Amino acid sequence: MVSKTTVLGAAGEHYVMCQLLRRGLIAALAPAGVPHTDIIVTDDVGDRVCAVQVKTRVEKGTDGGWHMSSKHERIISPNLFYAFVDFGKNVDSMPVSYVVPSAVVADVIKHSHTLWLSTPGKAGQQRKDGDFRRFLPNYDKMGLSFGHGAGWLNPVQEAFSLVENAS
Repeated sequence: MVSKTTVLGAAGEHYVMCQLLRRGLIAALAPAGVPHTDIIVTDDVGDRVCAVQVKTRVEKGTDGGWHMSSKHERIISPNLFYAFVDFGKNVDSMPVSYVVPSAVVADVIKHSHTLWLSTPGKAGQQRKDGDFRRFLPNYDKMGLSFGHGAGWLNPVQEAFSLVENAS
């Protein structure tokens, strides 16, 4: 039996691929196991090649974010983008996506994790470092004010033009 997470991830990849194809780009799923890449993108003559890693969620939990890991703090390329897809509460919800360059993702999750580590836990204890990270649309909800509060992702909502213009 296929897990709901696997199917949700595939839905996110196909949503992003659809948006890229609609813009006249050549987009195809990367072979299984390719690190850091879910979709390979080029133009019709092969002059531009870039990669997209898709992170997909449904409305669960309270922070509205996507799972990441410490490795994403180090994955930086001018030709790598993340597409963060939110399918909302149910199948009738319209998807919302945010297209973010990898350098921005790396900086934000590294900075937010460093801030989080510097704050005390619920019982006042020193937090323990681990591999887990969160990419959030509003870090103020976590008490991590560093200019990435509500609306900081608005400029990159459905910003597939960033991939379209990548060289």
